[in-house]
Amino acid sequence: MPEMLRIGCGSGFSGDRIDAPIAVVAALAAAGGPAALMLECLGERTLALAQGERLKDPGHGYEPMLEALLRPILKTCRAHHIPIVTNGGAANPQAAARATQRLAAELGIEGLRVAVVEGDDVRGTDALDDLAPWEGEPGAVMDEEKVIAANVYLGARPIAEALLRGAEVVITGRCSDPALALGPMIANFGWAEDDWDRLAAGTACGHLLECGSQVTGGYFADPGVKDVEGMAEIGFPIAEIEGDGGFTITKPAGTGGLVDLRTVKEQLLYEIHDPAAYLTPDVVLDITGVELEQEGPDRVRVRGCRGKPRPERLKATVSFPGGWLGEGEISYAGPNARARAELAGRTLLERARNLGLEGRARLDLIGVASVHEGDSGALRGERRDEPAEVRLRLSLATEARALAERATREVLALLCCGPAGGGGARMRVVDRVRTLSFLVPRDRVHPRVEFVA
Repeated sequence: MPEMLRIGCGSGFSGDRIDAPIAVVAALAAAGGPAALMLECLGERTLALAQGERLKDPGHGYEPMLEALLRPILKTCRAHHIPIVTNGGAANPQAAARATQRLAAELGIEGLRVAVVEGDDVRGTDALDDLAPWEGEPGAVMDEEKVIAANVYLGARPIAEALLRGAEVVITGRCSDPALALGPMIANFGWAEDDWDRLAAGTACGHLLECGSQVTGGYFADPGVKDVEGMAEIGFPIAEIEGDGGFTITKPAGTGGLVDLRTVKEQLLYEIHDPAAYLTPDVVLDITGVELEQEGPDRVRVRGCRGKPRPERLKATVSFPGGWLGEGEISYAGPNARARAELAGRTLLERARNLGLEGRARLDLIGVASVHEGDSGALRGERRDEPAEVRLRLSLATEARALAERATREVLALLCCGPAGGGGARMRVVDRVRTLSFLVPRDRVHPRVEFVA
């Protein structure tokens, strides 16, 4: 049986710490033996934004920090035979691959084998001819004339193929997050397509790794309740996987954070709607029988994953034009700050009505009613302790840029036209992309692997 495989995660989302992969790669290199590094950079919102960037410039649309993530680790990974797997290709995997090759040339790395997994982009294909609604969006309607992008969640098999063909860097667009880890496992251990329990274990392992430091104490810390040391230098996770699917979650020695039963349980349940049927392109994962064991400091063993045959349909994220969003903010501080902020808010809404600014407007009193607030404004009527300062935010979602811009100028006008003591006004206008989810037939999606010189 092949020896143990180590997989480290150096990024949990687009915007994560760009120095995080360094300690992970150093630990993988020091340990020796088969290893791989995954860089998870792609959420549905991230992909939608990337599609917008690609529309503006055909050379853009991939993870903007990809070169920064790769620069300090590419030579080490090459020297220690640690392949890198990333979905940082986003809306433009080919451009990401070319950027990686340019970086390799700059670093003096010759002959780097960079593979691209394509086939997730199904615009203009018959995959869109037989759609089923995603469970969470039963009323979603497809309008092919307005589609900006349509991307299917691919599985791990194309990643495994690329690695078996000698890829040192594998760049994908939309794939399932756990596939970034499962692909190297399939390539290393040779798991069959219907080895459901092992595929389930690999998927659970990838799910634990996919959000980076969330399983090592990040997004877990709560002072006095769940204390975590060393947050400024938190270690990103490493999984040690065996051929039978058993695995242990740990992190590089000497780094901050922690790996214990609590952090692993929280991340295992993250985004799991049905613990008995977590749908992925490769397998349906059942975690209802999972057992965790604290093997030692920062080491948690995971057992008991079960798998069921993979779904017949794949999830697709379809992007449409979403109009424009205008945002403006202004602060009020000192005695009676909340009352002045509320007066400013009423003034803005009245001005929007008088000016005919069509769209959906929302007010937030940041620090008083924003995170838990709905569009109705119900919480703004609840009086609690008087805040020392309030940040008022107006947003207007509309179909016309000019209306969004006009709404933001109304916030700026409060510097003189509004209540006393307003200051620190900020404005921005952005175009939006709307996303809907559908299910497409698996047999109409055709992944492929291409090496980019």
